[in-house]
Amino acid sequence: MTEALPIPDGELLPWLVHDWGRLCRARAADRLPHALLLTGPRGVGKRWLGELLTRALLCADPLPDGRACGRCQDCRLSAAGSHPDLRRLVPDPESKSGEIGIDAVRALTEWASLTAGRGARKQVVIDPADRLNAAASNALLKTLEEPPGALLLCLVAEQPHRLPATIRSRCQLIRLGVPPPQQALAWLTPRLGGDVQGSALRLAMARGAPLRALVELEPATLEQHARLRASLAGMARGELDPVREADGWNGTGARLSLDWLAGWLCDLMRLAAAGPGARLDDPGSREAFAELGPRLDPVATHRLLRRVFEARGLTDTTVNPLLLLESLLISWSRLNGH
Repeated sequence: MTEALPIPDGELLPWLVHDWGRLCRARAADRLPHALLLTGPRGVGKRWLGELLTRALLCADPLPDGRACGRCQDCRLSAAGSHPDLRRLVPDPESKSGEIGIDAVRALTEWASLTAGRGARKQVVIDPADRLNAAASNALLKTLEEPPGALLLCLVAEQPHRLPATIRSRCQLIRLGVPPPQQALAWLTPRLGGDVQGSALRLAMARGAPLRALVELEPATLEQHARLRASLAGMARGELDPVREADGWNGTGARLSLDWLAGWLCDLMRLAAAGPGARLDDPGSREAFAELGPRLDPVATHRLLRRVFEARGLTDTTVNPLLLLESLLISWSRLNGH
């Protein structure tokens, strides 16, 4: 897994049951593809599903529902990250670009050509696959076209459009969406101490993604969310300087700040179109933005929203995030006549 989650290893998240069943049936019929591409928004469980499958395929004694037993030697090796038949490709931590390079793929190709050490199948997890650079993608393509023996490649990507079409077309796509709100809330609320109202707020802020709501939105994060919301309103009133404010937004993290900014702009346009009764992603923005929505130019606001979406796609690149935020917040201030 790429991050620790406060839920038990091997738990089958309820909104993944359907996709897990499809994978289990394919395995039972010996119809698993040689490559899977798991996609979906952050926090819906695509990495969790990939990990369930990876561990299950390595397990010597799977449970009746197809999951790994968690007790055998293969499961212990998997959990420790030392199973000889499993390789993970992740961005090079020494690289400023944050990319997965060609040398890693070449080493993978050489490893994949060897006989499995313990079982009948070798496995590769590439996460996030959309960070493969062009040379690495080209090198991987040959393995996808001519997989050596029993090999399963599991690619995980939030932005699959960044992958070449030649890569995507050679993988079986599993696209995960956000679960139904009631299902997500029923799962999330017990894990947040039974706080129904707080769970609903977190889920709304996480765009319906339960794992984001559970992991990312700690009390300190919620306080920061409220502070940046107030900052946005203050800049709209001309009370705060956008260049000074950008430093605080950057301290929160450009990616998270831009997620919130996009949500607030959407809420503002809903308030402008439907008035006080509009359904909002952030219920707290109703009071904070009540006076702003009706006087904003919807065309200009939508144009700024598009820039925010474009900026979100640049947060994993070498673009300076502070300058990015400064530019957007200056535009927001000007949008409000300041």
